[in-house]
This record gives sequence, C-alpha cells and structure tokens, in this order.
Amino acid sequence: QVRVLESGGSSVQAGGSLKLSCVVSGYISGTCGMGWYRQAPGKEMESVSRISTDGSTTYADPVKGRFTISQDNGRNTLWLQMSSLKTEDTAVYYCAACVRGANYWGQGTQVTVSS
Repeated sequence: QVRVLESGGSSVQAGGSLKLSCVVSGYISGTCGMGWYRQAPGKEMESVSRISTDGSTTYADPVKGRFTISQDNGRNTLWLQMSSLKTEDTAVYYCAACVRGANYWGQGTQVTVSS
C-alpha cells in the first residue's frame, strides 16, 4: 500500500513564502514521477508542478519563477517551495505520486494567501 501525506499548508500574506512537504511511504518501488496539484474554491484541479524520474521539472505558467519543486534522492519526499505568493495561489494543494503506473494522492493541505 502506498500512502501520501502532505504538510506545510498555512495562511500567509501576499508576497510571503511557504514550503510544502510530501512524504510517500509504503511499497514505493517503481516510482514514475511525482507532482503537486491544487484546487481553488469553485475551480477545477490544476497541475502546479511535476518532477520526473530523471529529475526534469515542469511548472504551470502561473507559478513559473515563483515556485520550485524538489525531491530527495530516495524519491520518497517531495517539496514545493512557494515564494512571492499571490491571493490567487489560495487553494488546497495535493501531492500525487506515480508508483508502478498508478497515481496515489494525499488528502491535501490548505494554503491561504491574504492581501
């Protein structure tokens, strides 16, 4: 069984920073990438950033230059460093881990950015 647990969400003022963490545990042999997603109130889930097994990263346009995704060498911990936060970054942030072709999701962590 694969378990995904996010942490680090909080309330911050615009312009501030937060670092989200995601720990993947269980039988995680055969990982095929990890990523961060978010869902704002009344909006659909959107991809924020992903990191592939070769270390390559992708970012959604709204967060480019402000967010940085990183992963530990064991590939069971994922981080999302968020800087210059904007009110439109307010959302529940989810971590997803691809393991042996299946996606596993965490429960999400709330990020609230106030003006």
